[in-house]
Amino acid sequence: MSRDAADPDALPFEDETEPAAAPPRRRRSRKAAAASGESRARAVSVDPAKERLRPIPEPVTLHSHGPARVLALCNQKGGVGKTTSTINLGAALAEFGRRVLLVDFDPQGALSVGLGVYPHQLDLTVYNALMERRTAGEDVLLKTGVSGMDLLPSNIDLSAAEVQLVGEVAREQALARVLGPLLPRYDYVLIDCQPSLGLLTINALTAAHGVIVPLECEFFSLRGVALLLDTIEKVQERLNPELRVEGILATMYDARTLHAREVFSRVVDAFGDKVFQSVIARTVRFPETTVAGEPITTWAPQSPGANAYRDLAREVIARAV
Repeated sequence: MSRDAADPDALPFEDETEPAAAPPRRRRSRKAAAASGESRARAVSVDPAKERLRPIPEPVTLHSHGPARVLALCNQKGGVGKTTSTINLGAALAEFGRRVLLVDFDPQGALSVGLGVYPHQLDLTVYNALMERRTAGEDVLLKTGVSGMDLLPSNIDLSAAEVQLVGEVAREQALARVLGPLLPRYDYVLIDCQPSLGLLTINALTAAHGVIVPLECEFFSLRGVALLLDTIEKVQERLNPELRVEGILATMYDARTLHAREVFSRVVDAFGDKVFQSVIARTVRFPETTVAGEPITTWAPQSPGANAYRDLAREVIARAV
C-alpha cells in the first residue's frame, strides 16, 4: 500500500519508541473565538462580487433572428431563483432586441403565473405538445406582455408526462422535437426546469446548448451542485455532446452578511470564470413582480434588480459570441 505523505497517520515512525501523547485539547476562550471570527471577517471584509466587476460589452443590434440558442436554467434545489431568473433574463434579452421564447417546464407552472397566465385555465400546454402528435409547439405559444418574448406555458398536467414518457422511444428527445421547428424564429430559448433531476430535466438538458445554474449564496446550496454537474456530464456523454455549463449565477446575495460573501468566494474559487460577474441581490421587488405578473424590468425598471438582469443579459450575449 502506498503512503500518502500528506497524511501524517500514514508516515512510519523512525524507531520503536512510543510516540509522545498529544496534549489534551483545550477549549478556546471566548476571546480566541472572537479573534478567529475577526480574522475570517477580514478575509472577506470587502465585497468579493464588486471586486470581480469588469466592463461588459454592449450587445450589437440584430438585423435578423434565429436560430435560437437554447439555455436551461437548472438546479435540483428549489427556491434558488430559477423562475425569477428565467422571466427577468428573458425580458432583459428582449430589451436588447433579441426574440425570446420562455418554456415553462415545471408542473407547478410558476413561470406562467409569473407572467400573468393562469395555468389551470389553459386548454393547451407544453404537455400537449410533448404527448400529442397532432399538437405542435406553435399551437401552444402565448404572447406575453413583453414585446419580443413568447411563452410555452405549463400546468399540473405536465407531471403526468414524466410517467408517460418512460415507455416512449427516444424519450429524452421529446422536448427537443417540440422546440426544433420553433428555433428559427427566436434568438434565445430559456427553459425553466423543475427542482429535480428527473426525466423532464433530462429532456431540458438534452434540448439545450447551455446550462445556467442559479445558486443561492447559502452553504447548503453548494452541496447539491456536484450532483447536478455529474448529471450534466452524463448527458454530455450519452445524449447531447454540445451541452456545456454556460455559467453559475449567484442569487439572493446579501453583501452585508459575512456568510454570503464567504459562500460567493467559495463558488468563485471552485468555478472561476464560469461564475457570472452579475449577481442577483435580495430585494423585496421580486415578490412584488410575481403578484403583478410582469418582469422587474417593466415593474421597477430603474431598480438594482432590473439593472442586474440587464447586466446578466449582456454577459449571456457576450459569452455566445
